[in-house]
Amino acid sequence: MQSPVSGRDLVFTLVLKVGFAASLAALLVRFARFRRVLFTEQRDSDQKVLLLLFLTPPLALAVVLRLYGYEFFDLTLAGSFLMGLIGGRMVGLLGGSMLSLPAFGNHEWLATPMAALVGLIGGMIRQGLPNTEDIWHFGPFLFLNIPQSLWKLVRRGQINWAMLPLGACVVLELGRYALARAVPAKWLYTLPYPSWPWLLLIVLATVMSVAMPVKIWNNTRIEMNLEQNEQLLLKARMDALSRQINPHFLFNTLNTVSSLVRYDPDMARVVVLKLSNILRRLLRTHETFVPLRDELDFIDDYLDIEVARFGRDKLQFFKEVDESTLDAFVPSMLLQPMIENAIRHGLAPKLEGGEIRLSTRMTDGRLTIDIHDNGMGISSERLAEIYHEGIGISNVRERLRLLYGDQFRMDIKSQEGQGTQIRIEIPELVESATTLT
Repeated sequence: MQSPVSGRDLVFTLVLKVGFAASLAALLVRFARFRRVLFTEQRDSDQKVLLLLFLTPPLALAVVLRLYGYEFFDLTLAGSFLMGLIGGRMVGLLGGSMLSLPAFGNHEWLATPMAALVGLIGGMIRQGLPNTEDIWHFGPFLFLNIPQSLWKLVRRGQINWAMLPLGACVVLELGRYALARAVPAKWLYTLPYPSWPWLLLIVLATVMSVAMPVKIWNNTRIEMNLEQNEQLLLKARMDALSRQINPHFLFNTLNTVSSLVRYDPDMARVVVLKLSNILRRLLRTHETFVPLRDELDFIDDYLDIEVARFGRDKLQFFKEVDESTLDAFVPSMLLQPMIENAIRHGLAPKLEGGEIRLSTRMTDGRLTIDIHDNGMGISSERLAEIYHEGIGISNVRERLRLLYGDQFRMDIKSQEGQGTQIRIEIPELVESATTLT
């Protein structure tokens, strides 16, 4: 044992120790590769090596700093146990051995065997848990649930497996201090303490030094799962939107072709060609973002078919497109639902037909798209229903929310008998946005 230390100094050291463990965990989780490896439950040998490369050097450096007098940096036991708990037996064994090498080189002969054993035990606990998900339930205040866990064990036979790593931390830390008292003072480092009740505080700090990284990483893991679920939701909405287009639009188009074949075969061939372009786009693997020019080409094919259905005297389409906006990336299938909505709810009921105007412009790094029709217009009650519950428009709004957060605007203005205007403003995206597919 080392020379006694005051309780005040010990508390200060332990607080810094727990803070260092939490800071290191928060720093590491900022690396995307570390997150991918950390949250992969079944790892191959390369991923285990990568996990060691992320965790071992900073923990070994912390041991070196402790040798120079900064005792709060030392996370030998907590770090070894954490690597075994997260990475498994081999990661815990090798990681504990490597991070303790500076201490072993300082003639602390039991440092490496002790750290290797702790890492191995952490890995065995991971393997022994019925569900590795229980590891992520190990939080800094789990010890407060001990009475409740004991009650459930006695009354229902229900085991809280997160208590296993908690108990192991306590036993290993107490065992290290017991071993340090039985061997020469320099063979195994332990923090000095004024009297035995202070040892309980040291044990609590060790538990916290393991639980805090687990808690931080679990929070990030939950955020990643939410992001993944949002992406899956986005793709599901895209699929739903495509399925909405395919049936009724396809049947109407085929009916138009069957009518045109009799009196205008050339136009029938054109419609079939346009339809094939649309189906090719719909059957293609869904992209999250596409250049605006691709969206406009899709709309041209779509409207050419609608013009063939309704007649040029009933449906006219005008574009005012700023050339600088053509290469801007927009969400795939952004325009079609709004054009279809304008035709179905605005122009189709008008006996004399009408027109749709589409314009785009770039202002201060934001793309603005306006779609205006001079159709029947929509009442305020019906407009609110379409905006929040209509499959097409609400789908577009929700996709924009998922993709841009609060960085987009979507406004719909309509007056009965005068028409409807939809304005969308989104940030300009660079070409790398296509990697989000």
